[in-house]
Amino acid sequence: MEKRILLTECTDDVGLIAKITNVCSLFHFNVIRQDQFASHEDAKFFMRTVIEGNFDDDNSNQTFINTVIGVLPQGATVRLADNHKRRLCVLVTKESHCLGELLMKAYSGALNADIVCVAGNYPELGVLAEKFDVPFKLVSCEGITKEEQEKRMMEVIDSTNCDYVILAKYMRILSPEFVNHYPLGKIINIHHSFLPAFIGAKPYLQAYNRGVKIIGATAHFVTNNLDEGPIIEQDVIKVTHRYDPDTLAKAGHDVEQMVLLRAVNKVLDDKVFIHGNKTVVF
Repeated sequence: MEKRILLTECTDDVGLIAKITNVCSLFHFNVIRQDQFASHEDAKFFMRTVIEGNFDDDNSNQTFINTVIGVLPQGATVRLADNHKRRLCVLVTKESHCLGELLMKAYSGALNADIVCVAGNYPELGVLAEKFDVPFKLVSCEGITKEEQEKRMMEVIDSTNCDYVILAKYMRILSPEFVNHYPLGKIINIHHSFLPAFIGAKPYLQAYNRGVKIIGATAHFVTNNLDEGPIIEQDVIKVTHRYDPDTLAKAGHDVEQMVLLRAVNKVLDDKVFIHGNKTVVF
């Protein structure tokens, strides 16, 4: 017996849960767990159903998916996901804490993914990647235009055949051409503030100047609106008036790596639906 995750998104309607679970029963799949949410603002329905059964035949699996679609409102999206390891390409600049956390969790098996490449615009983190036998690609910004640097970076990413691109403190503003090269949901960023506060550069200096009593971090999908993509995960820690911008940044490192790891794990576990510029996270 194997487990799969049935992911359903459609217009809300009466009896959807019963219709979906009845199809699962028809195909002799046992429902292990399900989570659902209906958005009242736009009448959208989301459901994540963990099912158990025999999934050896791709044609039978597609027949199952088509049968589920057939009982749902027109325009429904249905996907059957397994728990295979995903491929991650991690982009970095100079700060090591988020990359180090991802590498360690992948190495220990606590992250259901293989980090197949680390790419950076500076060479400093190459040694760290190599300690975990992960190839490092330097895509420098020096002596070339931003357009050319991004083109080379996209070539590196595309050559890895990765499922997700993780911006682990990659301190470059991506152009619309770069963002639009990938489908929404493929690029995940960690931003060092509790969005929507302190968007853009130097958020800890902004926080210091405002005299905040908490600082936080936000992991989100990347869109063309800077730091405004659908939010996956957030958290905060308390600080005091004794913190200057440097100590705020150091304190923020722990929450940044924790939030990024939790967000990546939720995406890998197929617990995240993109809902406009928001997310539904189970």
